[in-house]
This record gives sequence, C-alpha cells and structure tokens, in this order.
Amino acid sequence: MNKGELVDAVAGKASVTKKQAEAIVTATFEAIQETVASGDKVTLVGFGTFEARERQAREGRNPKTGDKMQIPATKVPAFSAGKVFKEKVSP
Repeated sequence: MNKGELVDAVAGKASVTKKQAEAIVTATFEAIQETVASGDKVTLVGFGTFEARERQAREGRNPKTGDKMQIPATKVPAFSAGKVFKEKVSP
C-alpha cells in the first residue's frame, strides 16, 4: 500500500473526501516526523511507538575496495509495533 492507497482507504473508512483524507494523512506524518526529530516519542496505544534511536560509531568496510573506514554515530528513526498490532499481524 502506498500513500495514495492509504488516502483512499482513510477516505472510505472516515467518510470524508479524498482531499480531506490526504490533508489528514499528510498532517499526521508531518507531526510524527517533527516530534521524533525533536527527540520525543510518539506513542499510539495499540498501534506502536515512533522514536529516534542512537546508533553507535562503528568500523565498516568500503565494499568496492575492502578498505576499513569509520562510520560515525548517528540518530535513526525507529518503530516498535504495539501489542494489538502484533497480535493482528500474527494471530
């Protein structure tokens, strides 16, 4: 399912126009991204948690040359599925 299909599904379930559904979906995604980027968590009970996680600096290899290289520490977005979501996917 891509964003357009998600918008169609939201419009059908919420009985709103596709334009309204697209605005809702886009605003939701933007709010989640802004909150996680600022260092906070977004917890949707029954669905899951979005958060930023620290990734340690580590040593890697250049796949072309095989030379060792340092990969710097960074923050990455992460999602942990909630209990209800996990149960729905794997009954």
